[in-house]
Parts: sequence; structure tokens; C-alpha cells
Amino acid sequence: MDSFQTREFLQQRRSIPARLLTAPGLDIPQRDWLLRMALRVPDHGVRTPWRLLTLEGTAKLEFGKRLADLAVARHPELSTTRQEKERQRYHYAPLVVVVIARLDATDSAIPEQEQILSAGCVAYNLLLGAQALGFGAQWLTGWAAYDRKVAALLGLDRHERVIGFVHIGTTSAVVTERSRPDPAAKVHAWTP
Repeated sequence: MDSFQTREFLQQRRSIPARLLTAPGLDIPQRDWLLRMALRVPDHGVRTPWRLLTLEGTAKLEFGKRLADLAVARHPELSTTRQEKERQRYHYAPLVVVVIARLDATDSAIPEQEQILSAGCVAYNLLLGAQALGFGAQWLTGWAAYDRKVAALLGLDRHERVIGFVHIGTTSAVVTERSRPDPAAKVHAWTP
């Protein structure tokens, strides 16, 4: 990829809504490449403060069902429409990668924020890598990323937290470009 192609690729980066992601999914070599590439992130002190869980097939559907049950238990007044949305959340994309930050608060050399940011870069690399392979992806959090019962369901230790659920699959519809911020409104020079 030359520099023009790289610029065009980055300029076209966008999230595809998870409900628009479908099979076919990645084949084994694509999946292996994507997961390997996702881990090539800034990592101060080479602490690898992250790990990944993959949700696929019946395990993904069972996770989605249990998540929906937890949502209803948390909010019994949840509308039927919202309950159905929760039940269907993991039915679309063939692969969902759970990006988990493994935080070490005792490591005074590497601030917790840097560990979280490194894990966030893993999630972002999954988005870029999926797009490079011709797939769509969306990084989602929602209530499940912050819920301790969901963390227990995933088998997380007390020092781990979900950074996001990255849904990956074939894009089933054209997604229009949304407005993007103007750098002139967001980038300013600091002056002493």
C-alpha cells in the first residue's frame, strides 16, 4: 500500500453498526492475522496490560442470552422492545472480541491510565484490521462493559475490566458517512 492508499484507507475508517454485520466471517488465516496485528500497540514497559476473549457460534449466542437475562434482572421495567434488542445484540456479527484491560495498580512505573489506553489501542487495531481485511466492525461498550456481574460471567479477575466488545463481520448494507469534526475547531496551538 503506497502512501496515497494508506491515506485513503484511514480517511475511510468508520464503524459499521453491529446489527449490519453478518456472515461470512473471517477465515482462520484472516482471524489469526487480525488477532496478531491487534496486539501491535503502544505498551509502555512491555507489560501487555490486556487480553482478549472471543465469542463465536453457540457460545456467543449463550453469552448474549445471559446478558439479556442480566439486563432484565437489573431493570425489570425494561420495555419489550428493549428486552428484544438485548436478546438480539449478539446474533449478528459472526465474531465478537472482548478486549479486556489487565490493570496493575501496584506498578508505580506505568500509570493505570496508560494501561487502559494500551488496551484501547488493541480495540482500535481490531477495527482497522477488520477494515483492512474487507470486513466491518464496531466497538461497543454499553452497560455490560461496566457491570460486575458481566465481568464475573466472563471470568474476569478483580483487576480486569472490559474495554469493549468488538463485533466483526461482513457488512450487509451501505453505511453513509457521518459528519466528522473539523480539525480547526479541535486542534489549537499552546502558547506560553
